[in-house]
Amino acid sequence: MRYSKLLSCLISFCFFLSAYSLLLTPYSFGFTDRVVAFVDNEAITLSEFQEQKQNTARILPGVTDEEVINTMINRKLILREAKKYRIEAPAEEDIMSDFIDLKVKAFIRVSEQDIEDFYRQNIDKFEGKAFDLVRDEIETYLTEKELNEMLKKVISDLRESVYIKIQLGPQ
Repeated sequence: MRYSKLLSCLISFCFFLSAYSLLLTPYSFGFTDRVVAFVDNEAITLSEFQEQKQNTARILPGVTDEEVINTMINRKLILREAKKYRIEAPAEEDIMSDFIDLKVKAFIRVSEQDIEDFYRQNIDKFEGKAFDLVRDEIETYLTEKELNEMLKKVISDLRESVYIKIQLGPQ
């Protein structure tokens, strides 16, 4: 009987000791993470930010912290909006691309007159190439330009309808 009480106390003690050590483990190994931004109730953590900054800096070496965090926020907003339209794809990049194609790019129309006007206004930049040879290139350029403008407007509208708090400080 005494042995079973002792064993029971020992098991209880081991259980509490294990639970206590599990609570302290992340802190003892320096495995803490903090939130650097909120988009409504979604958080962007320091580790996510640092990973994105590192990946972006490989492509754009001079990228600032502010540019990276704003890009991450914009990405969250576009993905959230895409979910509202039930856009699904295997990867987030595909979801964003599909959303942009369906909800932004689909409404862009570049007229033949706009293409011809652009050619005439910038003929010196085409090094004497005939209109027919550069027509598609001009159309692509004007479409991308319009897409960027419309996408900025969509993102601006999305940003106005959510709570965003950025708390980037010393890292």
